[in-house]
Amino acid sequence: MAAELKGDNEPYDDINITPMVDLTFVLLIIFIIMTTAAVQGIQVNLPQASSAPPLETPKTKAVTISADGTIYLDTYPVTIQELESRLGSLHAADPGLPVIIKGDSTVQYQLVVDVLDMCGRIGITQIGLVTQKLVK
Repeated sequence: MAAELKGDNEPYDDINITPMVDLTFVLLIIFIIMTTAAVQGIQVNLPQASSAPPLETPKTKAVTISADGTIYLDTYPVTIQELESRLGSLHAADPGLPVIIKGDSTVQYQLVVDVLDMCGRIGITQIGLVTQKLVK
């Protein structure tokens, strides 16, 4: 007798899908966590400074300068001319647009100054430099 019988000699034809649903939800949660962890921006080695409140907010634009001198606007690589064009149009739409600059500690200082000068030419007045908290 292959099929189990219920009380009235009827075959038991229900499949318990609860374990499959549990597994599906666990896999979905793992996928969401891993995807979120993988999309956090460009990794740079930040210089250290004293503790200060963070400046980055959701509407803040981040300019990142990697160790090899590549400039990123949020997570997209751009040239200095493209950066000026894009920040100029964003600043025209929102004159109070805050910009933070994340420069790798090994990058040439002149490149950071060039980005700061470009922000000044556009008229961006809310500029922040990102550093690591000083560990004592």
